[in-house]
Amino acid sequence: MNADLSSGQFKEKGIFQKIGLSMAGIPLAAEPIFNVGGFTITNSMLNAYIAVAFFIIIAIVARSRKSLVPKGIHNFIEAIIEMAVAEIDKVTQDKKKTMQFLPLVATIFLFVLVSNWMGLIPGTGSIGIWGYMHGELELIPLFRPASSDLNMTLAIAIVAIGATHLAGLRQLGIVDHFSKFFNFKGIILSFKKGPMEVIIAVVQFFVGLIEFISEFAKTLSLSLRLFGNVFAGEVLLTVMLGLFSFVLPVPFMFLEILVGIIQATVFAMLTLAFLVVATMSHGDHEEKHEERVGPTAEASVNA
Repeated sequence: MNADLSSGQFKEKGIFQKIGLSMAGIPLAAEPIFNVGGFTITNSMLNAYIAVAFFIIIAIVARSRKSLVPKGIHNFIEAIIEMAVAEIDKVTQDKKKTMQFLPLVATIFLFVLVSNWMGLIPGTGSIGIWGYMHGELELIPLFRPASSDLNMTLAIAIVAIGATHLAGLRQLGIVDHFSKFFNFKGIILSFKKGPMEVIIAVVQFFVGLIEFISEFAKTLSLSLRLFGNVFAGEVLLTVMLGLFSFVLPVPFMFLEILVGIIQATVFAMLTLAFLVVATMSHGDHEEKHEERVGPTAEASVNA
């Protein structure tokens, strides 16, 4: 152990070996900390549990308001909720849908944001226990940003995409929702309209199959985008700290604060967009298209 961690060996192998050892402290997979029965608790899960506990405390505080007029922390909480409602309403253009989507979209945004920022708290990634990983003695951090674990981001993405399908089923019904992906109904009805409509229906059927495959692509893109950006930020900060521990990492920490906001916003807004599209029928798509094309066509005729 002393030989592996000696400063003399660092000097012999140079600065690049230092950076390599620092980056080795952030493996792709989250490190297990302890087991509860047969269930393994990882350091990224501890981070997520702390974030959940934080929101539970906020919820308890929010429910404890006694006066009709909010004051102090209650005023701040209400301002956040009002801002979230206003931003979601800009996308949905429907108050009912806004209130329906608010719990999921706001939860994802706040959870991802807090999880990202918790990675910048001193001690995250540096305070840990010594243990053997991959046959070598390493410092295993007790805490790791939840979004830097692909398992966590994939789980959030699955919940988000699953929620879009549940919302679609609730809004459109089973037949109309799944007709977006397997349009057998359109092919059957097209036989009554002529051969050209049959060809169009067949093309739409294959387009629906592509849409079905794209649902898996959405899940992967959501999870990989969030994981890649947060994990890359952790590696960047580790490298900067390895090069020079004072002053140099500070601008990159401010950059990670901005990245945390951007990634939480992107994830939440994409989820909202998918929810809106999932709750629109084919007729709604056509009406939206006509609203855009109609004024342009009238202007062309008048000209």
